[in-house]
Amino acid sequence: MAKNTENSVVIDGKVVPIEGERNLLELIRKVGIDLPTFCYHSDLSVYGACRLCLVEVKNRGIMGACSTPPEPGMEIRIHTKELREIRKIAVELLLANHDQSCPTCFRNGACKLQEIARKLGVSQVRFKPIQEPVAVDVSSPSLVRDPNKCVLCGDCVRMCSEIQGIGAIGFAYRGHKTAVLPAFGKGLADVECVNCGQCSSVCPTGALTPKSEIEDVWNLLADPDVTVVAQIAPAVRVGIGECFNTPAGEPIMGRVVAAMKTIGFDQVYDTTFAADLTVIEEAEEFLARKARGEKLPQFTSCCPGWVQFAEQYFPELLPNLSSCRSPQQMFGSLVKEMLPEQLGIPRKKLAIVSVMPCTAKKFEARRPEFAKDGSPDVDYVLTTQELARMIEQAGLRFNDLEPQSRDMPFGFGTGAGVIFGASGGVTEAVLRYAAEKVTGETLYNTDFNEVRGDSGLREVNIEVGGATLRLAVVYGLANARVVAEKVKAGKCDYDLIEVMACPGGCVGGAGQPVNLDLAVRKRRAKGLYKSDKGRQLHKAQDNIFVNQCYAKFLGDIGGHKAHELLHTGYQSRRRITDETLVLLGDPKEPRIQVQVCLGTSCHLRGAQEILNGLLAHIIDQGLENAVVVKASFCHEQCASGPNVQVGGETLSHCTLESVLAALDRHLQNPLPPTAQTAGCGCACGKG
Repeated sequence: MAKNTENSVVIDGKVVPIEGERNLLELIRKVGIDLPTFCYHSDLSVYGACRLCLVEVKNRGIMGACSTPPEPGMEIRIHTKELREIRKIAVELLLANHDQSCPTCFRNGACKLQEIARKLGVSQVRFKPIQEPVAVDVSSPSLVRDPNKCVLCGDCVRMCSEIQGIGAIGFAYRGHKTAVLPAFGKGLADVECVNCGQCSSVCPTGALTPKSEIEDVWNLLADPDVTVVAQIAPAVRVGIGECFNTPAGEPIMGRVVAAMKTIGFDQVYDTTFAADLTVIEEAEEFLARKARGEKLPQFTSCCPGWVQFAEQYFPELLPNLSSCRSPQQMFGSLVKEMLPEQLGIPRKKLAIVSVMPCTAKKFEARRPEFAKDGSPDVDYVLTTQELARMIEQAGLRFNDLEPQSRDMPFGFGTGAGVIFGASGGVTEAVLRYAAEKVTGETLYNTDFNEVRGDSGLREVNIEVGGATLRLAVVYGLANARVVAEKVKAGKCDYDLIEVMACPGGCVGGAGQPVNLDLAVRKRRAKGLYKSDKGRQLHKAQDNIFVNQCYAKFLGDIGGHKAHELLHTGYQSRRRITDETLVLLGDPKEPRIQVQVCLGTSCHLRGAQEILNGLLAHIIDQGLENAVVVKASFCHEQCASGPNVQVGGETLSHCTLESVLAALDRHLQNPLPPTAQTAGCGCACGKG
């Protein structure tokens, strides 16, 4: 019988209709065939690096399924002997140079390389390694980068560049020496990384993983002299169950509390308490700004990845960020101020452990402004994955645990605090407060469905008390960059902008169980809204324990004590620290030192052209033995760029002509080498 292939393809003899699929891989998976791949993700560009999804197309030969668009009439074979052998060889070559300490790897049991090797029947590795082991990068407080486990799939590179718009890691070198590295081979802590960890969420092996604090927390729990309390973020309750075969999105907070108390935590609280505090403080701040018509739009400040991104790339917009601390840091500051007195213990004997869906929270907890007399407000941060690992280490049968209640008063939160974990949730929670405050009327319908959704950038206008509020809800830092550039250029008129670094908000955080299925992320968000509906209270202002906290301890909303404990400030941060590159000359010789800042702001103002012209002039004039030229990356004085330092003299707003004139002056009347600063080249005053 003839096969009808008018708008279909034939896959291993089966006619499959083309229904908008972008490539053959999507068609193949549609019919239930899980063709292996390391480097294909629907949210990322097609890369075609791993060569595992190869198929044979009649009259065309072997092709990559991920990078081949479907055409009517194609006849495709998937499991020929040749294809099976090619896939096995590809995996063996990867394993030959792969650190095979699998039993001790953080990703053991959830490793794509393990899974594919098993599925392809790889029982031996026929090739010898050709690469020497390299050092593991543990510089970041949030992530561990182990190059020895990298399979060069490029997933992390594309995630960092395409979804987050940063590019903190990239490919270096060529051929068998190819590696994925941060800029200049530095550690993750010393480059533009904002600790969001999304690179680790797409890494198929253990090359990038959240930095574990499990042993530190076990040691803390073993100390009888320390009272250890925990806070659990909203998104954790709809994610952790996946580690124990519970359907995604099912809230299981009671079992989480039971597990943590069995493990040894003295008190288990809920970050939704602090989220309710955040709603009240942030909404009042927003209403005050709106009334004065200044520092608008107001950006949310709950997400530490976004905050660090803004500090690095948009310091001029920092006044627009809400001064509110994140719920994690509000909780830490408040509880460490209140609980020691209630328990009759010194602050240093109280430890707070956060359970978060986010790796950037580890960095946030270590920011120096979130400590008092050297004692951090939050001592340790566990990701959802890490808590699940601890539960397993304790030998607990999680699904058999009887649910337990959170401790009061910091264990109580309203639905407004719960929905913080989903993109749009912070905006909706603020609207629930602001609408009631502006109109003076009780808000009975608390749903603002307009701000909910799956797209990475949503714009909504909402009428509140006769006024129109212009809102934007953003996730993914590449989208945040687009919005921030519009605000910076004065091309938008938003009032409030919510920004979350991770896709879908905290439910898609890098600390959550690894699952790249978009449907799973949606179910997690749905679980939070379901939990909101199941609560008696849906507005932060109705949280009786929060109100008591203001009445008995904090005083007025936004008052002195509240501002001291619940608010913070921000600063411009360097993107690449302590880095200069020698481009010409020997810096050890007594020569004229020239440093050109190639930071983003200076680059956009023509620093690269100045550098190129300077180097050409030096070579043309035969001055290589008289001058040392360096590139630096300081961004402390962006507004005065381009910034160039010549023989200790700092030139701002300079041109090639002014730099060459300064160089001529110093060549004619050189300063002694000791008088020439080895600084960054910018007018930052730091030398």
